[in-house]
Amino acid sequence: MASTFIVAELSANHGHSLSIALETVRAARASGADAIKLQTYTPDTITLNCDNEYFRIQQGTIWDGETLYTLYQKAYTPWEWHKAIQREAEKEGLVFFSTPFDRSAVDFLSDLDVPMYKIASFEINDIPLITYAAAKGKPMILSTGVATCGEIDEAVQACRKTGNNHITVLKCTSEYPAKPEDANLRTMVNFRETFGVDVGLSDHTEGFAVAVAAVALGATMVEKHFILDRSIGGPDSSFSMEPKDFKMMTDSIRTVEKALGRISYELPDSKKSSRHFMRSLFAVEDIQEGEVLSTMNVRSIRPGVGIPPKYLDRILGAKARRTIQRGTPLSFSDLDIPGIQQ
Repeated sequence: MASTFIVAELSANHGHSLSIALETVRAARASGADAIKLQTYTPDTITLNCDNEYFRIQQGTIWDGETLYTLYQKAYTPWEWHKAIQREAEKEGLVFFSTPFDRSAVDFLSDLDVPMYKIASFEINDIPLITYAAAKGKPMILSTGVATCGEIDEAVQACRKTGNNHITVLKCTSEYPAKPEDANLRTMVNFRETFGVDVGLSDHTEGFAVAVAAVALGATMVEKHFILDRSIGGPDSSFSMEPKDFKMMTDSIRTVEKALGRISYELPDSKKSSRHFMRSLFAVEDIQEGEVLSTMNVRSIRPGVGIPPKYLDRILGAKARRTIQRGTPLSFSDLDIPGIQQ
């Protein structure tokens, strides 16, 4: 099977320092990531600088009390950093891509020749944006944290109408942090069946159990927010994963991939020798020539070097052709069994 594509989401975890952002790229690679992902917006491309009731966060989140504009001022990654972060990522052997939040961001990322685009959960209803990004012909990743089934279908169809069928739909729970019991990973499996797409997980839960479970269920992509140290602070720090834990997650995912393997009933050579310890039919008492075999002198025991146990009913009542000592595995050639020619 193909390896799960593991994405480290930089998001706001740079503390407004390019050097921290670049160090985070290097740490992501050392922690087993395949890619580093940014978010490409400015406060003005994503919302309005307005403090009325519509723009103030009051939905029971960790950001309650702020306006959208002030939150995004803290969280955005300067566009002039993108090229330096991209160079560092490519030097480290990481895939570099981003989430655009408007057409200008799509064009900016197109100029950087990113290999894919991700649409964030809260933009999944922005069909014009999805259509514009999908028309670039690069793989599309759609996050679904707040989407209805119908909205997911509309987003997928928007991609396909441009001729773009390279679509991955990510199960996401848009809570920060999210509870494992709200992950509902079976929905991710249903995405594949319902929409005919690759599936994955954008994970905001603490720890990595949910991410590993998603891989076992068929996720082709796993995304986690990544931070050098939570002490850096920032809007996303509380639910972001530090390098040590991220490395444990990637190692666990790779172990699960090995364990999933392929459908096979073949026994490796290391297991074939163990068949010696299966069961077979043995003489458990001395059996004289001509003596009838019974449950008193024959049993199914380990090791598995004699007649297989499934023949027990056939040989009970047969006569021994020779004397068989206790502890000897039975062979058909030792027995006179009615209806079986030797």
